[in-house]
Amino acid sequence: MTQNALFIDFEYCTGCHSCEIACRNELELPSDGFGIKVLEDKPRQNPDGQWHWDYIAVPTELCDMCVERTAEGKLPACVQSCQAKVLEYGTVEECAAKLAAKGKKAAVFLA
Repeated sequence: MTQNALFIDFEYCTGCHSCEIACRNELELPSDGFGIKVLEDKPRQNPDGQWHWDYIAVPTELCDMCVERTAEGKLPACVQSCQAKVLEYGTVEECAAKLAAKGKKAAVFLA
């Protein structure tokens, strides 16, 4: 059986929290429950003088990658709702290849 994963490209996350809301609705979580959480890395200045303010989407232990949705051929709720398209769903191999190509500000999540 093929194992699937989430590829997360942090570079373009806008911090809109759409993934959090979609996940919460899909899993029917309370308002303080998260299957994915958007963390905020406050503004900071790098040694090269550029300023950065990053948002980092992090799946939690409640994330099951929407096993019921994906069994029906649908995308996980967070992936479908991500307006910036920073979340992608695919096989571990596909996500690992994207991570290798990206090199930085990205991660792969396995449920």
